[in-house]
Amino acid sequence: MRSLFLALFLRDLRLAMRRRIEALLPVVFFTVAISLFPLGVGPEHDTLRLIAPGVVWVCALLAAMMSLNTLYAQDHADGTLEQLLLTGQSAVVVAAAKSAAHWALTGLPLVIAAPLFGLLFDMHRDSIVTMTLSLLLGTPTLSLLGSVGAALTLGLRSAGVLIILLVLPLSIPVLIFGTGAVGAVEGGQSPAGHYSILGALLIFTALTAPPATAAALRISVE
Repeated sequence: MRSLFLALFLRDLRLAMRRRIEALLPVVFFTVAISLFPLGVGPEHDTLRLIAPGVVWVCALLAAMMSLNTLYAQDHADGTLEQLLLTGQSAVVVAAAKSAAHWALTGLPLVIAAPLFGLLFDMHRDSIVTMTLSLLLGTPTLSLLGSVGAALTLGLRSAGVLIILLVLPLSIPVLIFGTGAVGAVEGGQSPAGHYSILGALLIFTALTAPPATAAALRISVE
């Protein structure tokens, strides 16, 4: 199972490198969208600090949604997904590997870039650290939830719209506690409670999303 997970994870990374423009699109969207907010809102530092956590998290959520439509579509179109499921390999491992690769390609770059955008919004050092940690805990949950939505809508028309309708409501708690952690630090409080809830959401999603995705993939293939 470990070798299968690693093989599928590395395979998705290699395929993404062959389609660099498509792979970089969520990161480019995240960068452009965040960079436009200071220009539209103005140079007022207090205002920028106030809206920064919400802006970063909303843009991260939308960036993650952009690439979900193609998460399983290509493998489904060329028959790779069907072959993986017919070989008797664990569909749960397949779903977990695809989700991990999606996070490595979309979530991890956002986490790495978060401190730079924190400086763009003139955030304090503690707030930048908190925002980065909250993204580190929250973005894997977004990828896992998105994997379920992508599997449920596989092969359907307007799958991108359906994924957004399915995943966005489930992502609201991550958005609330991710931004709330930064708000707690700005208010002089500890963000530990928000970290705990984000961690609990990640653990719960990591345990439940791959089996749900595996079941949805079997239904879609059949």
